[in-house]
Amino acid sequence: MHPFLFKEVVITKKSTEMKKRFLTLIVILLAIPYLISAQERTRVAGQGQGRSMERARFVFLFIGDGMGLSQISMAEAYISTQKGEISNEALSFTKFPIMGMSTTFSANSYITCSSAAGTALSTGYKTNNGMLGVDPQNNKLTSITYKIKESGVPVGIVSNVTIDHATPAAFYANSSSRNSYYDIAVQIPASGFDFFGGGGFAQPTGENKDQKNIYEILEEGGYTIVRGLREYVSKKGAKKIALFQEAGKEGALPYAIDREDKDLSLKHVVAAAVDHLYCAKGFFLMAEGGKIDWSGHDNDAKTNILETLDFADAVNVAVSFARKYPNETLIIVTADHETGGMTLGRERGYVLNLNELASQSKSISIDKESKDAVKELNNKANVGWTTSSHTGTAVPVYATGPGSRLFSGRMDNTEIPIRILKAMGLE
Repeated sequence: MHPFLFKEVVITKKSTEMKKRFLTLIVILLAIPYLISAQERTRVAGQGQGRSMERARFVFLFIGDGMGLSQISMAEAYISTQKGEISNEALSFTKFPIMGMSTTFSANSYITCSSAAGTALSTGYKTNNGMLGVDPQNNKLTSITYKIKESGVPVGIVSNVTIDHATPAAFYANSSSRNSYYDIAVQIPASGFDFFGGGGFAQPTGENKDQKNIYEILEEGGYTIVRGLREYVSKKGAKKIALFQEAGKEGALPYAIDREDKDLSLKHVVAAAVDHLYCAKGFFLMAEGGKIDWSGHDNDAKTNILETLDFADAVNVAVSFARKYPNETLIIVTADHETGGMTLGRERGYVLNLNELASQSKSISIDKESKDAVKELNNKANVGWTTSSHTGTAVPVYATGPGSRLFSGRMDNTEIPIRILKAMGLE
């Protein structure tokens, strides 16, 4: 018996009382046993001859929605600035041994939307912007998650935005319109996947608020609805779990800059997912950092930086897990597209003043009246933006673990799911 390293999940809290509460919870998580016999370990890791198999048993696919190289470089520069240095403080995933690049265009536009990109990343096929899990002729496509689940491997899908949003939905649903949130959400039970978590639902009772509550539909479909980490611990052992924020907190998880006591973060949801999914057959987990994209649309530099760092914290949960199972754990980190055309530098000059962002304490999303003030901070910091939408630039792909070499070099986003199946021995 050996516990999974949940120390990455410790929450920094303002209140001493809250610190004690959450510390107790984390201690409980630290004590969670992951049972796998020595015989199983030898069989899987060494094939009886002391050699590691190339097949990935535990697979993490992290998608930073809207996260291009500029977002990553800005986050690294921000950490260095906090230390008074001119440098790039490497994030864990930027140190992965394998790096590639992925093109992102959709079937009908060089600049993709998230649903078309999510469909490419989940099914291996291009579709038109605005379509989800279907081809341009509206024929249903099948996500690799279904093939993985059919092989007996547990599947989890998590995001810090609503779980019916474009990227997570592309891994379980089919819809001619990404905006049909209720119709997308009701497809969850039919997937049979083992874990969903993060943000709740955009339209839990339909667009006109006259449909059956989606939470009731999930429960009838065999899912145990869990509100918060404390309740998750009390309901461990349920066959299928849907983890969301505590009652009264609906919709997407808060931005990192706006987070309050008891709020879930992406790293907490990833940690709970790993705990629930872990078994001898392995697991597949797709985790999206969706609010990198949202803050990019807002051209909100500090919020964007903190979302990228928050996403990196979630990746660190997988990195800690991989230290336990280095020969069996494949971690892939990529993006669906870049958002905002963010630049480290603006107009003339060779200066980046990220310290100018220090005074911002809320996102534009929370404090809409601060939009002009945030724009001025961005200008003072010399952070540039070219658009409030997406761009067509290629995005990075980082990988480590068995099968990671498949993700080296240039590729299209449609190749990523195909290579994941190959790494898992399911092609």
